[in-house]
Amino acid sequence: WINLHNLLISISLYFSRTFIYSAITRGRPTPLYIVILAVIFCSYNGFLQGHCMVYAATYPQNWYTDIRFISGVVIFILGMAINIHSDHILRQLRKPSELAYKIPQGGMFNYVSGANYFGEIVEWFGYAIATWSLPGFAFALFTLCSIGPRAYHHHK
Repeated sequence: WINLHNLLISISLYFSRTFIYSAITRGRPTPLYIVILAVIFCSYNGFLQGHCMVYAATYPQNWYTDIRFISGVVIFILGMAINIHSDHILRQLRKPSELAYKIPQGGMFNYVSGANYFGEIVEWFGYAIATWSLPGFAFALFTLCSIGPRAYHHHK
């Protein structure tokens, strides 16, 4: 049951990012090669996360009350809220026909330049803590290493 629960969380995240976010975002079109690389990466990562949750991970019966699971879920929800709110702020910056960059204000943007990236990083570290799995931590680290420089670039 616990492994199924963690697997459903992963699937819901990918569904939200793939279908919901892409349908409501505004801005420049994404080059096809980036879309293809994202599909390859997400497929491979989704396979690793799912395989770990279904076939490799074992948790004790009281895992739901373990501090790692509870704190991971809380961190995950906090990161997801930051991510969703930051994406909302970014979508509201431009009118449908505008493409120019504008500096976002409000929410976590008052504290960090790349609040959406920060939320995503926090989200995946929460997932890694909640699942206490090597693929979860590897993905969180990869997210930090790939999104972190983008956030730094946006800050400059």
